[in-house]
Amino acid sequence: MVDPHDRSDRFELIAACEGGTLARFANDVLADDPPLSVRQEPRPQLVMQQVREPVERRPFNLGEVLVTPAEVELDGARGFAMLPGKRERAALSGAIVDAAVAGDHEATPDIVAALEAVADNERDQRRRAWAESKHTAVDFQTMEGEE
Repeated sequence: MVDPHDRSDRFELIAACEGGTLARFANDVLADDPPLSVRQEPRPQLVMQQVREPVERRPFNLGEVLVTPAEVELDGARGFAMLPGKRERAALSGAIVDAAVAGDHEATPDIVAALEAVADNERDQRRRAWAESKHTAVDFQTMEGEE
């Protein structure tokens, strides 16, 4: 189960969230003009994506991927976001959203509800994809007379 209060889970949910949703929450959080400092400007960069191969479970570098990270400090709470692609505004908004939840801002319940909806949507999409792909499974049975 994904928990928006768990920072690691929250990073994934923010990365999967739509930019407009993140911007709306960031604007709500900033409406009261809390102290905000941008610690890392959102600038697209390449990072190496490492995966584990499924047989021997050894890590290998799959290749470089474009991401946009951002880090802020909002009213004493730090926030970070790293979104896939070139998405400066969404990354900065995501970092503000992360800091708001970390600092228990009054908008936290609404943010958490939206992130839980993202988690539900992601889970539903995986289920649909699995349901579609399971029909392509091959049943490897030996034919009569073959050993």
